[in-house]
Amino acid sequence: MQTKDRPFALCDIVRETARAVHQFLGPGHLERVYENALVHRLRKRGLQLVQQQQLLVYDEDGTELGAFTADLVIEEMLLLELKATRAVVPEHIAQLLGYLRAANLEHGALLNFGTLPFYIKMYGMSRSLRQGR
Repeated sequence: MQTKDRPFALCDIVRETARAVHQFLGPGHLERVYENALVHRLRKRGLQLVQQQQLLVYDEDGTELGAFTADLVIEEMLLLELKATRAVVPEHIAQLLGYLRAANLEHGALLNFGTLPFYIKMYGMSRSLRQGR
């Protein structure tokens, strides 16, 4: 599989796996329960991932400004932001896009386990946006 297609293939695997988690657990659990279930099932599928990965945020001159914790980073190319809320709001999308920019990653997905039906949407950030141009 070509490298540029890998994030899309990963997103398909995440979508399928997360839907199965949602179907099994249903809405109503804490975000951490869904995260642990998703991590468990993705690892069973052989994916390499980091749970609760701390990433640093830098200013344009390289000064460290702070840190954030990404819910999941899969194979160093797909960042997942998980929610267990009634609805996805613009702040959730802004959060994911900010994380992508800070992590200098192109691909991310926002998942919400708190609704029926299950919600997942993939987002991308071009290199120029990630670099602030």
